[in-house]
Amino acid sequence: MTENTAQRRSGRQLPTAEELRIWRDFIETADALRSELTSRLQSDSSLSPGDYAVLLALSEAQERRMRSSELAAHIGWERSRLSHHLGRMERRGLIRREDCATDNRGAEVVLVPAGAEAFRRSTVPHLRDVRELFVEALTPDQLVAAGEIAAALRARLGSSRRV
Repeated sequence: MTENTAQRRSGRQLPTAEELRIWRDFIETADALRSELTSRLQSDSSLSPGDYAVLLALSEAQERRMRSSELAAHIGWERSRLSHHLGRMERRGLIRREDCATDNRGAEVVLVPAGAEAFRRSTVPHLRDVRELFVEALTPDQLVAAGEIAAALRARLGSSRRV
């Protein structure tokens, strides 16, 4: 059986050269954009993207607190990764962890005033950078298309199951 026959039978074909070129352009551009935003965020505020994600989630949470497991799910991290990151943020005075009042097995992550202030100071410069590097680089139609592309990829990732 040839490789092409096996691909047809499995229903999975390899990308064409043009599709691979577009894929590489997409990935390399996304990486470069993420890298530049990370650099600017850290330079402007001394916050990492992980710090920003945690602070954003907590700033939007009721009473500025969330259970650790809920926070991990909300930002899409493994609980062990979040636990290590929260330890570093706690040492820097951005958050604190408290025993959960409703469940003695869990912990809640609380946004402290210094963390709220660090988030507040970082938000406007970060959003300006997002506008400069992403929004303003695209036409209105391209921005809509980017949203549609992101939604399609997210839907495929949510429904994909490896057999």
